[in-house]
Amino acid sequence: MTRYEDEEDLNAPPECKALGQVLDRIGDKWTIMVVGVLTREPTRFNAIKRLIGGISHRMLTLTLRGLERDGLVKRTVYATVPPQVEYELTELGRSLIEPLNSLAFWAHRHRAEIERAQGEFDSRE
Repeated sequence: MTRYEDEEDLNAPPECKALGQVLDRIGDKWTIMVVGVLTREPTRFNAIKRLIGGISHRMLTLTLRGLERDGLVKRTVYATVPPQVEYELTELGRSLIEPLNSLAFWAHRHRAEIERAQGEFDSRE
């Protein structure tokens, strides 16, 4: 029995391309950081930008738009002057928290081993 019912279909060219696009989105460094910030509560754009050091206004805009387009983030505009915009994870976006936490835990656990392997590799080059 395969892990997934349609696992054999995952290697079909159209399915590979679609999966690659999804993995590109959720594996992007800025996406991971934005999802991390939004796990706590709905947050305004400038607060997200402050909490994620080093992200440009343009990159945060592109990341949030991509996440909204993919159904992972909901954008709410409040009719104030100036307008306030708040972002929050959708149910689909919240379903990413556990897998991303697992990956973060794995990376933390194995970071020293990876750095050691990188050092050994780099010394041979």
